Amino acid sequence: MQRIREFLKTTPYKDYEIEVASVDASFRRYFRLKKGSESLIFMDSSLELDSLRPFIDITSRLLAVGVDAPKIYSKDLKKGYLILEDFGSIDLLTKLDETNFKDLYKKAIDEILIMQNAEISNLPIYDDKFLKQEMNLMQEWFLERYLDIKLDKKQKNMIKDTLQSISKEVLKQPQNFFVHRDFHSRNIMSPKDNTLGVIDYQDAMNGAVTYDLVSLLKDLYVRYEPKEMQELALYFRNAKGLDVSDEEFLRWFDFMGLQRHIKVLGIFARLYLRDGKNGYLKDLPLTLKYVLESAKKYDETKELYKFFKEIKL
Repeated sequence: MQRIREFLKTTPYKDYEIEVASVDASFRRYFRLKKGSESLIFMDSSLELDSLRPFIDITSRLLAVGVDAPKIYSKDLKKGYLILEDFGSIDLLTKLDETNFKDLYKKAIDEILIMQNAEISNLPIYDDKFLKQEMNLMQEWFLERYLDIKLDKKQKNMIKDTLQSISKEVLKQPQNFFVHRDFHSRNIMSPKDNTLGVIDYQDAMNGAVTYDLVSLLKDLYVRYEPKEMQELALYFRNAKGLDVSDEEFLRWFDFMGLQRHIKVLGIFARLYLRDGKNGYLKDLPLTLKYVLESAKKYDETKELYKFFKEIKL
């Protein structure tokens, strides 16, 4: 904090009060700068300098197509500091309830449709290698390290074959879309009554049409009935103008969810074991529940379902 205060003395924001705003799964830190009625966000990426240029790049891509991303008012790339527009502290998760979730999710889906107009040139591609690389985190960090499961050769081969099938299925759906990669209720802000602000997009990639839809509707921090989420998924299909049957689109949706949630099992376990962040352990049961619900439906994943349903968290 002292380094930040010293830095602020050299900027037009030297007289602003500073308070902790939020933390996330990375090593970035966020502070709120306040002076009278004015409020800004100070992003400290000094421990993740490599994430700054992508954040600035993606911000410009999103703003160019009309996504409400935070404007950047000041930057120091050497120190790893950005001063940003403040979207406030009310996120979509705070506002969701049984009476409004369908309308709010439709607004968020409409935002995905806008995001998918963003320029994707030079973004990393969600190819077979990367899809499997992410899913492989599950075996190492969740099964072997966190649960201390000793896998035999047959189990390892089953997992490898299943992950290959999941990747193959994901790549069958339309590709080459802007992918936020973490478009869920905590990363969608509500700065004004009728707007949604999008944050935490610096890891954006070029990938499958349903990725952000899955992040939104199979949220790891809040859950609604699967049937209603399927109806909202088909709302996206219709709005996107995709000429595909309900059954096929929901298959895309499920397999994309399998890829994401298998990855997240590994990531949440790694955050705890490697980074000392235990706040995500409470979200493992819902993540595993999503995997089980989808894996149970399909021949390609039934063996993984049988294996996972025996896991006790």
